[in-house]
Amino acid sequence: MSTDTAQATTADPPSTESTGPTVAVPVAVEARHAAAAVASASDRGARIVVVAIALAWHAAIGLPAVLAARAGLAAPAVVATGWLVVAATGALAGVRLLRGAPLPAWPLAALLLVVDVAVFAAAGERQLFTAANWVWGTLGWFFVLVLWGRRVIGLLALLAAHSLIALVAVLGYGATAPADLARYAMYVYGTLSLPVAVFVGGAVIATLARERAASAAAAHAMAAERDAAERARRDRRDRLALVSGTAEQVLAELADGRADPADPDVQRRCVLAAARLRRLIAESDDVPDPLLHELRAAADLAERGGLPIDLVTIGTPPPLPVEVRRRLVDPPTAALAGARDWARLTVVAGPEEVVVSLVTPDRDGPATGPPPACGGDGDDLVELRYENDGEITWTQTRWHR
Repeated sequence: MSTDTAQATTADPPSTESTGPTVAVPVAVEARHAAAAVASASDRGARIVVVAIALAWHAAIGLPAVLAARAGLAAPAVVATGWLVVAATGALAGVRLLRGAPLPAWPLAALLLVVDVAVFAAAGERQLFTAANWVWGTLGWFFVLVLWGRRVIGLLALLAAHSLIALVAVLGYGATAPADLARYAMYVYGTLSLPVAVFVGGAVIATLARERAASAAAAHAMAAERDAAERARRDRRDRLALVSGTAEQVLAELADGRADPADPDVQRRCVLAAARLRRLIAESDDVPDPLLHELRAAADLAERGGLPIDLVTIGTPPPLPVEVRRRLVDPPTAALAGARDWARLTVVAGPEEVVVSLVTPDRDGPATGPPPACGGDGDDLVELRYENDGEITWTQTRWHR
Protein backbone atom coordinates (compact mmCIF):
# COMPACT_ATOMS: atom_id res chain seq x y z
CA MET A 1 0.00 0.00 0.00
CA SER A 2 1.20 3.54 -0.74
CA THR A 3 2.49 5.77 2.03
CA ASP A 4 0.41 8.62 0.52
CA THR A 5 -2.59 7.23 2.36
CA ALA A 6 -1.06 7.64 5.82
CA GLN A 7 0.05 11.18 4.98
CA ALA A 8 -3.40 12.11 3.77
CA THR A 9 -5.22 10.74 6.74
CA THR A 10 -2.99 12.45 9.30
CA ALA A 11 -3.75 15.82 7.75
CA ASP A 12 -7.50 15.33 7.47
CA PRO A 13 -9.84 17.26 9.75
CA PRO A 14 -11.85 15.31 12.29
CA SER A 15 -15.14 13.95 11.03
CA THR A 16 -18.27 15.73 12.11
CA GLU A 17 -20.07 12.43 12.56
CA SER A 18 -20.01 10.48 15.77
CA THR A 19 -22.11 7.70 17.11
CA GLY A 20 -21.10 7.72 20.76
CA PRO A 21 -21.51 9.97 23.77
CA THR A 22 -18.65 12.17 22.59
CA VAL A 23 -21.26 14.08 20.55
CA ALA A 24 -22.21 15.81 23.80
CA VAL A 25 -18.72 17.26 24.33
CA PRO A 26 -19.02 20.19 21.86
CA VAL A 27 -22.58 20.72 23.07
CA ALA A 28 -21.37 20.98 26.68
CA VAL A 29 -18.58 23.36 25.68
CA GLU A 30 -21.04 25.52 23.78
CA ALA A 31 -23.40 25.50 26.76
CA ARG A 32 -20.61 26.63 29.09
CA HIS A 33 -19.80 29.44 26.68
CA ALA A 34 -23.48 30.43 26.74
CA ALA A 35 -23.41 30.46 30.55
CA ALA A 36 -20.39 32.78 30.51
CA ALA A 37 -22.17 35.00 27.95
CA VAL A 38 -25.24 35.24 30.21
CA ALA A 39 -23.07 36.29 33.17
CA SER A 40 -21.18 38.78 30.99
CA ALA A 41 -24.42 40.31 29.69
CA SER A 42 -25.76 40.67 33.24
CA ASP A 43 -22.51 42.28 34.42
CA ARG A 44 -22.47 44.62 31.43
CA GLY A 45 -25.97 45.84 32.30
CA ALA A 46 -24.82 46.70 35.83
CA ARG A 47 -21.76 48.48 34.42
CA ILE A 48 -23.93 50.64 32.17
CA VAL A 49 -26.10 51.58 35.16
CA VAL A 50 -23.10 52.55 37.30
CA VAL A 51 -21.48 54.63 34.54
CA ALA A 52 -24.76 56.41 33.81
CA ILE A 53 -25.42 57.20 37.50
CA ALA A 54 -21.89 58.46 38.19
CA LEU A 55 -21.62 60.74 35.15
CA ALA A 56 -25.23 61.95 35.34
CA TRP A 57 -24.94 62.78 39.04
CA HIS A 58 -21.63 64.54 38.48
CA ALA A 59 -22.96 66.61 35.58
CA ALA A 60 -26.57 67.24 36.60
CA ILE A 61 -26.12 67.87 40.34
CA GLY A 62 -22.49 68.68 41.06
CA LEU A 63 -21.76 71.11 38.20
CA PRO A 64 -24.84 73.38 38.62
CA ALA A 65 -24.20 73.57 42.37
CA VAL A 66 -20.55 74.58 41.83
CA LEU A 67 -21.51 77.24 39.31
CA ALA A 68 -24.27 78.62 41.50
CA ALA A 69 -22.12 78.84 44.64
CA ARG A 70 -18.77 79.77 43.09
CA ALA A 71 -18.76 83.16 44.83
CA GLY A 72 -19.09 81.53 48.24
CA LEU A 73 -16.33 78.95 47.75
CA ALA A 74 -12.98 79.50 49.43
CA ALA A 75 -11.10 78.48 46.27
CA PRO A 76 -13.57 78.08 43.39
CA ALA A 77 -10.81 77.38 40.84
CA VAL A 78 -9.63 74.37 42.86
CA VAL A 79 -13.17 73.06 43.22
CA ALA A 80 -13.82 73.48 39.47
CA THR A 81 -10.49 71.90 38.55
CA GLY A 82 -11.23 68.97 40.82
CA TRP A 83 -14.62 68.59 39.13
CA LEU A 84 -12.94 68.46 35.71
CA VAL A 85 -10.32 65.94 36.88
CA VAL A 86 -13.00 63.63 38.28
CA ALA A 87 -15.11 64.02 35.11
CA ALA A 88 -12.14 63.02 32.95
CA THR A 89 -11.33 60.10 35.25
CA GLY A 90 -14.95 58.93 35.14
CA ALA A 91 -15.09 59.18 31.35
CA LEU A 92 -11.89 57.14 31.00
CA ALA A 93 -13.06 54.56 33.52
CA GLY A 94 -16.51 54.35 31.96
CA VAL A 95 -15.23 53.79 28.42
CA ARG A 96 -12.76 51.11 29.48
CA LEU A 97 -15.34 49.48 31.76
CA LEU A 98 -17.92 49.22 29.00
CA ARG A 99 -15.31 47.81 26.62
CA GLY A 100 -14.14 45.27 29.18
CA ALA A 101 -10.61 46.69 29.17
CA PRO A 102 -8.50 46.58 32.36
CA LEU A 103 -8.21 49.71 34.47
CA PRO A 104 -5.29 51.04 36.57
CA ALA A 105 -7.67 50.91 39.54
CA TRP A 106 -5.47 51.93 42.43
CA PRO A 107 -3.66 54.85 40.72
CA LEU A 108 -7.07 56.24 39.73
CA ALA A 109 -8.37 55.67 43.26
CA ALA A 110 -5.38 57.55 44.70
CA LEU A 111 -6.06 60.43 42.28
CA LEU A 112 -9.68 60.58 43.43
CA LEU A 113 -8.59 60.72 47.09
CA VAL A 114 -6.24 63.63 46.28
CA VAL A 115 -9.14 65.46 44.64
CA ASP A 116 -11.27 64.64 47.71
CA VAL A 117 -8.80 66.33 50.03
CA ALA A 118 -8.40 69.35 47.72
CA VAL A 119 -12.14 69.97 47.31
CA PHE A 120 -12.87 69.70 51.05
CA ALA A 121 -10.11 72.20 51.67
CA ALA A 122 -11.22 74.52 48.85
CA ALA A 123 -14.96 74.45 49.57
CA GLY A 124 -14.63 76.39 52.81
CA GLU A 125 -16.60 76.28 56.03
CA ARG A 126 -19.72 77.94 54.57
CA GLN A 127 -20.09 75.38 51.80
CA LEU A 128 -19.03 72.34 53.86
CA PHE A 129 -22.47 70.69 53.90
CA THR A 130 -23.90 72.13 50.67
CA ALA A 131 -24.20 70.65 47.19
CA ALA A 132 -21.32 72.87 46.05
CA ASN A 133 -19.04 70.54 48.01
CA TRP A 134 -19.87 67.91 45.41
CA VAL A 135 -17.46 65.22 46.67
CA TRP A 136 -19.97 64.26 49.36
CA GLY A 137 -22.42 62.61 47.00
CA THR A 138 -20.42 62.07 43.83
CA LEU A 139 -17.07 60.58 44.73
CA GLY A 140 -18.49 57.28 46.01
CA TRP A 141 -19.88 56.46 42.54
CA PHE A 142 -16.48 57.05 40.95
CA PHE A 143 -14.88 54.75 43.49
CA VAL A 144 -17.36 52.11 42.29
CA LEU A 145 -16.33 52.78 38.67
CA VAL A 146 -12.60 52.35 39.16
CA LEU A 147 -12.95 49.27 41.41
CA TRP A 148 -15.69 47.45 39.46
CA GLY A 149 -15.11 43.72 39.32
CA ARG A 150 -12.74 43.71 42.30
CA ARG A 151 -13.34 42.66 45.90
CA VAL A 152 -15.76 44.76 47.91
CA ILE A 153 -13.16 45.18 50.68
CA GLY A 154 -11.25 47.58 48.42
CA LEU A 155 -14.34 49.75 47.91
CA LEU A 156 -15.04 49.76 51.64
CA ALA A 157 -11.45 50.86 52.32
CA LEU A 158 -11.76 53.78 49.88
CA LEU A 159 -15.10 54.84 51.32
CA ALA A 160 -13.64 54.66 54.82
CA ALA A 161 -10.75 56.90 53.68
CA HIS A 162 -13.27 59.30 52.14
CA SER A 163 -15.26 59.39 55.40
CA LEU A 164 -12.08 60.03 57.38
CA ILE A 165 -11.11 62.93 55.09
CA ALA A 166 -14.58 64.41 55.56
CA LEU A 167 -14.34 64.00 59.35
CA VAL A 168 -10.98 65.79 59.39
CA ALA A 169 -12.51 68.63 57.40
CA VAL A 170 -15.51 68.84 59.72
CA LEU A 171 -13.29 68.96 62.80
CA GLY A 172 -10.84 71.30 61.10
CA TYR A 173 -13.59 73.80 60.35
CA GLY A 174 -14.76 73.57 63.98
CA ALA A 175 -18.13 72.05 63.13
CA THR A 176 -18.22 70.06 66.35
CA ALA A 177 -21.74 70.84 67.49
CA PRO A 178 -24.02 67.81 67.92
CA ALA A 179 -26.12 68.96 64.98
CA ASP A 180 -23.00 69.20 62.74
CA LEU A 181 -21.78 65.77 63.79
CA ALA A 182 -25.24 64.29 63.21
CA ARG A 183 -25.29 65.92 59.78
CA TYR A 184 -21.86 64.43 59.07
CA ALA A 185 -23.08 60.95 60.04
CA MET A 186 -26.19 61.35 57.90
CA TYR A 187 -24.13 62.50 54.91
CA VAL A 188 -21.74 59.57 55.22
CA TYR A 189 -24.54 57.02 55.48
CA GLY A 190 -26.77 58.55 52.83
CA THR A 191 -24.11 59.13 50.17
CA LEU A 192 -22.10 55.93 50.59
CA SER A 193 -24.68 53.21 51.30
CA LEU A 194 -26.21 53.30 47.82
CA PRO A 195 -22.88 52.88 45.91
CA VAL A 196 -22.01 49.93 48.16
CA ALA A 197 -25.43 48.37 47.54
CA VAL A 198 -25.08 48.75 43.76
CA PHE A 199 -21.52 47.40 43.79
CA VAL A 200 -22.44 44.32 45.82
CA GLY A 201 -25.76 43.85 44.01
CA GLY A 202 -24.10 43.88 40.59
CA ALA A 203 -21.59 41.25 41.68
CA VAL A 204 -24.31 39.08 43.24
CA ILE A 205 -26.57 39.30 40.18
CA ALA A 206 -23.72 38.35 37.84
CA THR A 207 -22.80 35.41 40.08
CA LEU A 208 -26.39 34.18 40.28
CA ALA A 209 -26.81 34.51 36.52
CA ARG A 210 -23.61 32.53 35.94
CA GLU A 211 -24.68 29.79 38.37
CA ARG A 212 -28.16 29.46 36.88
CA ALA A 213 -26.80 29.44 33.36
CA ALA A 214 -24.23 26.82 34.38
CA SER A 215 -27.00 24.66 35.86
CA ALA A 216 -29.00 24.97 32.66
CA ALA A 217 -25.87 24.13 30.65
CA ALA A 218 -25.24 21.02 32.75
CA ALA A 219 -28.83 19.86 32.26
CA HIS A 220 -28.56 20.51 28.53
CA ALA A 221 -25.29 18.58 28.33
CA MET A 222 -26.81 15.62 30.19
CA ALA A 223 -29.77 15.60 27.80
CA ALA A 224 -27.37 15.71 24.84
CA GLU A 225 -25.40 12.79 26.29
CA ARG A 226 -28.59 10.77 26.70
CA ASP A 227 -29.60 11.53 23.11
CA ALA A 228 -26.12 10.60 21.87
CA ALA A 229 -26.20 7.34 23.82
CA GLU A 230 -29.61 6.49 22.36
CA ARG A 231 -28.38 7.26 18.84
CA ALA A 232 -25.31 5.10 19.46
CA ARG A 233 -27.54 2.24 20.63
CA ARG A 234 -29.71 2.50 17.51
CA ASP A 235 -26.64 2.66 15.27
CA ARG A 236 -25.15 -0.43 16.92
CA ARG A 237 -28.44 -2.27 16.49
CA ASP A 238 -28.71 -1.30 12.80
CA ARG A 239 -25.06 -2.22 12.19
CA LEU A 240 -25.57 -5.60 13.85
CA ALA A 241 -28.52 -6.25 11.56
CA LEU A 242 -26.40 -5.33 8.52
CA VAL A 243 -23.52 -7.51 9.67
CA SER A 244 -25.83 -10.45 10.29
CA GLY A 245 -27.48 -10.10 6.90
CA THR A 246 -24.15 -9.84 5.10
CA ALA A 247 -22.83 -13.26 6.06
CA GLU A 248 -26.02 -15.12 6.96
CA GLN A 249 -26.89 -16.40 3.50
CA VAL A 250 -23.47 -17.69 2.49
CA LEU A 251 -22.90 -19.29 5.91
CA ALA A 252 -26.30 -20.99 5.78
CA GLU A 253 -25.53 -22.43 2.32
CA LEU A 254 -22.16 -23.69 3.48
CA ALA A 255 -23.69 -25.27 6.58
CA ASP A 256 -26.45 -26.99 4.56
CA GLY A 257 -24.00 -28.30 1.97
CA ARG A 258 -25.67 -26.31 -0.83
CA ALA A 259 -22.42 -24.39 -1.46
CA ASP A 260 -19.05 -25.90 -2.31
CA PRO A 261 -16.12 -24.17 -0.55
CA ALA A 262 -13.91 -25.05 -3.52
CA ASP A 263 -16.20 -23.20 -5.96
CA PRO A 264 -14.53 -19.90 -7.04
CA ASP A 265 -17.90 -18.14 -6.98
CA VAL A 266 -18.52 -19.28 -3.40
CA GLN A 267 -15.03 -18.16 -2.44
CA ARG A 268 -15.71 -14.81 -4.03
CA ARG A 269 -18.97 -14.50 -2.07
CA CYS A 270 -17.12 -15.34 1.16
CA VAL A 271 -14.44 -12.75 0.44
CA LEU A 272 -17.13 -10.20 -0.37
CA ALA A 273 -19.00 -10.97 2.86
CA ALA A 274 -15.77 -10.69 4.87
CA ALA A 275 -14.94 -7.38 3.19
CA ARG A 276 -18.38 -5.99 3.97
CA LEU A 277 -18.11 -7.17 7.56
CA ARG A 278 -14.74 -5.46 7.86
CA ARG A 279 -16.12 -2.27 6.34
CA LEU A 280 -19.18 -2.25 8.62
CA ILE A 281 -16.95 -2.69 11.67
CA ALA A 282 -14.69 0.13 10.44
CA GLU A 283 -17.69 2.48 10.22
CA SER A 284 -17.84 2.73 14.02
CA ASP A 285 -14.15 3.57 14.47
CA ASP A 286 -13.37 7.09 15.66
CA VAL A 287 -10.78 8.19 13.10
CA PRO A 288 -9.91 11.47 11.38
CA ASP A 289 -11.05 10.25 7.94
CA PRO A 290 -13.75 7.54 7.98
CA LEU A 291 -13.87 7.11 4.19
CA LEU A 292 -10.17 6.33 3.79
CA HIS A 293 -10.30 4.18 6.92
CA GLU A 294 -13.07 2.01 5.45
CA LEU A 295 -11.30 1.72 2.09
CA ARG A 296 -8.07 0.81 3.84
CA ALA A 297 -9.91 -1.90 5.78
CA ALA A 298 -11.11 -3.46 2.51
CA ALA A 299 -7.63 -3.14 0.98
CA ASP A 300 -6.00 -4.74 4.04
CA LEU A 301 -8.35 -7.70 3.79
CA ALA A 302 -7.51 -8.14 0.10
CA GLU A 303 -3.77 -7.96 0.88
CA ARG A 304 -4.13 -10.62 3.55
CA GLY A 305 -5.70 -12.81 0.87
CA GLY A 306 -2.54 -12.47 -1.22
CA LEU A 307 -3.68 -9.70 -3.59
CA PRO A 308 -1.04 -7.00 -4.25
CA ILE A 309 -2.91 -3.70 -4.03
CA ASP A 310 -1.79 -0.10 -4.36
CA LEU A 311 -3.89 2.53 -2.55
CA VAL A 312 -3.29 6.13 -3.62
CA THR A 313 -5.08 9.21 -2.26
CA ILE A 314 -5.13 12.70 -3.73
CA GLY A 315 -6.78 15.52 -1.78
CA THR A 316 -8.73 15.54 1.46
CA PRO A 317 -12.22 14.00 1.54
CA PRO A 318 -14.84 16.16 3.25
CA PRO A 319 -16.94 14.74 6.10
CA LEU A 320 -19.58 12.48 4.55
CA PRO A 321 -22.67 10.77 5.99
CA VAL A 322 -22.53 7.02 6.57
CA GLU A 323 -24.97 6.26 3.74
CA VAL A 324 -22.88 8.20 1.23
CA ARG A 325 -19.70 6.46 2.37
CA ARG A 326 -21.38 3.07 1.99
CA ARG A 327 -22.39 3.86 -1.60
CA LEU A 328 -18.85 4.99 -2.35
CA VAL A 329 -17.14 1.97 -0.75
CA ASP A 330 -19.47 -0.97 -1.48
CA PRO A 331 -18.91 -1.25 -5.27
CA PRO A 332 -15.06 -1.21 -5.05
CA THR A 333 -15.28 -3.67 -2.16
CA ALA A 334 -17.41 -6.01 -4.26
CA ALA A 335 -14.98 -5.69 -7.17
CA LEU A 336 -12.00 -6.39 -4.89
CA ALA A 337 -13.62 -9.66 -3.78
CA GLY A 338 -13.20 -11.06 -7.29
CA ALA A 339 -9.87 -9.43 -8.15
CA ARG A 340 -6.86 -11.52 -9.18
CA ASP A 341 -3.14 -10.80 -9.66
CA TRP A 342 -3.18 -7.09 -8.72
CA ALA A 343 -5.37 -4.07 -7.98
CA ARG A 344 -5.01 -0.30 -7.91
CA LEU A 345 -7.37 1.74 -5.71
CA THR A 346 -7.35 5.54 -6.15
CA VAL A 347 -9.20 8.22 -4.18
CA VAL A 348 -9.39 11.75 -5.60
CA ALA A 349 -11.16 14.14 -3.21
CA GLY A 350 -12.13 17.77 -2.94
CA PRO A 351 -14.67 19.83 -1.00
CA GLU A 352 -17.44 19.25 -3.54
CA GLU A 353 -16.53 15.88 -5.07
CA VAL A 354 -15.02 12.50 -4.16
CA VAL A 355 -14.08 9.87 -6.76
CA VAL A 356 -13.09 6.30 -5.82
CA SER A 357 -11.64 4.21 -8.68
CA LEU A 358 -10.54 0.58 -8.74
CA VAL A 359 -8.64 -1.01 -11.63
CA THR A 360 -8.15 -4.79 -11.67
CA PRO A 361 -7.35 -7.39 -14.37
CA ASP A 362 -10.45 -8.59 -16.21
CA ARG A 363 -11.65 -12.00 -15.02
CA ASP A 364 -12.33 -14.94 -17.28
CA GLY A 365 -15.94 -15.80 -17.62
CA PRO A 366 -19.09 -13.69 -17.49
CA ALA A 367 -18.76 -10.16 -16.20
CA THR A 368 -20.50 -9.55 -12.91
CA GLY A 369 -20.52 -5.91 -12.09
CA PRO A 370 -21.15 -4.45 -8.67
CA PRO A 371 -24.67 -3.51 -7.62
CA PRO A 372 -26.00 -0.19 -8.99
CA ALA A 373 -25.55 2.91 -6.88
CA CYS A 374 -28.34 5.35 -6.18
CA GLY A 375 -28.80 8.88 -4.94
CA GLY A 376 -28.18 9.86 -1.36
CA ASP A 377 -30.14 12.10 0.96
CA GLY A 378 -31.06 15.57 -0.29
CA ASP A 379 -28.84 16.83 -3.07
CA ASP A 380 -26.05 14.28 -2.44
CA LEU A 381 -25.60 11.79 -5.28
CA VAL A 382 -23.31 8.80 -5.72
CA GLU A 383 -22.82 7.68 -9.31
CA LEU A 384 -21.41 4.33 -10.45
CA ARG A 385 -19.44 3.47 -13.59
CA TYR A 386 -18.33 -0.06 -14.38
CA GLU A 387 -16.42 -1.03 -17.52
CA ASN A 388 -14.23 -3.88 -18.77
CA ASP A 389 -12.46 -4.37 -22.09
CA GLY A 390 -11.24 -7.95 -21.79
CA GLU A 391 -7.97 -6.88 -20.17
CA ILE A 392 -8.86 -4.66 -17.19
CA THR A 393 -11.96 -3.94 -15.17
CA TRP A 394 -12.60 -0.39 -14.07
CA THR A 395 -15.01 0.40 -11.23
CA GLN A 396 -15.65 4.00 -10.25
CA THR A 397 -17.95 5.63 -7.69
CA ARG A 398 -18.34 9.39 -7.68
CA TRP A 399 -20.00 11.63 -5.13
CA HIS A 400 -20.70 15.27 -5.81
CA ARG A 401 -22.57 17.81 -3.74
